Amino acid sequence: MAAPGENLRINPDRLWDSLMEMAKIGPGVAGGCNRQTLTDEDAEGRALFKKWCDEAGLTMGLDEIGNMFMRREGTDPDALPVYVGSHLDTQPTGGKYDGVLGVLGALEAVRTMNDLGIKTKHPIVVTNWTNEEGARFAPAMLASGVFAGVHTLEYANDRVDLEGKRFGDELERIGWKGDEKVGDRKMHAYYELHIEQGPILEAEEKTIGVVTHCQGLWWLEFTLTGKEAHTGSTPMPMRTNAGLAMARIFEMVQEVAMAAQPNAVGGVGQVTFSPNSRNVLPGKVVFTVDIRSPDQAKLDGMRAEIEKRAAEICEPLGVGCEIDPVGHFDPVTFTPELVENVRNAAERLGYSHLDIISGAGHDACWAAKVAPTTMVMCPCVGGLSHNEAEEISKEWAAAGTDVLFHAVLETAEIVS
Repeated sequence: MAAPGENLRINPDRLWDSLMEMAKIGPGVAGGCNRQTLTDEDAEGRALFKKWCDEAGLTMGLDEIGNMFMRREGTDPDALPVYVGSHLDTQPTGGKYDGVLGVLGALEAVRTMNDLGIKTKHPIVVTNWTNEEGARFAPAMLASGVFAGVHTLEYANDRVDLEGKRFGDELERIGWKGDEKVGDRKMHAYYELHIEQGPILEAEEKTIGVVTHCQGLWWLEFTLTGKEAHTGSTPMPMRTNAGLAMARIFEMVQEVAMAAQPNAVGGVGQVTFSPNSRNVLPGKVVFTVDIRSPDQAKLDGMRAEIEKRAAEICEPLGVGCEIDPVGHFDPVTFTPELVENVRNAAERLGYSHLDIISGAGHDACWAAKVAPTTMVMCPCVGGLSHNEAEEISKEWAAAGTDVLFHAVLETAEIVS
């Protein structure tokens, strides 16, 4: 089949307007978004997305975990669909583009196909995955994980947030639980567009990231148990200080990650102190260590080293230490044929490009378990993401979506 012509481009103004309109739902306090999964704001964002899909002539499938599948028919009723999408949920202090660009870029690609009267052999399904972020309900990429058979539906429904609310109850409450069995669908291929969430593309002055791999991840949830005591009247040698153990573990995680260079990272982003009072030593501290690497042996070695050294830190302090692996995926190698489609599309359209490894986890990591999969990336200013100051340019958004559009058309096969 001939490749799509280089004159085929999406409508950048319509794409940008859609991004800005979605950003009005769940606005953050500093210019970004707070549209956490299974909140009222999530429900409102889903409704707007469905409205736009209805207007584009797409039909919706909704599964039992709330994944939205918006289908554009192909000419061959027996051909498996090409899936393309990402997520609409955000971090508590998230940006306007993380995930959202992938969903609305996919919708814009379909809108452009409609504008140009393009027919494809394979159906195209624009997808919004539930709870990619994992900010409210751990682990991240929860619903795509159930779809790929990594988690059970029961496991997902029983996840709880910091207020003790169940995932399954909240999904029903917002009205976005479907009847379709999770994972019943078969994919011909899956594409995902995303902002890089790192500084490499901008620093290298490249417009398109051709994603070849996604690094693996462990989320290790630590529960340290000490003894609550008055910070002023408890002698230093008589303290069982869970906060001190936490601080030493933080420093240790930094040391382990630095010793594993290159291509390894580690840090802590969430901490809960109890009772969290100024003049009370914490009786319990809960935090999550996030370690990542594209090298499986290095990733697992870091986990083993961190767990060993954490025990060595806590024991002399008299602090109890429990470690629960609440999130994990192995490094992913994306499908070479689809990667080549992305690279060829960037070259055909005249966009500078660079092969890149994704530092963040994405729904594409789980989709790769059940179908040929790859990703397209565009830069973000300063590499900043998971922050309300996250920013991209209209031109970057259009370029990434143009490349996505061409790659999807190549796989879905244009019918002349």
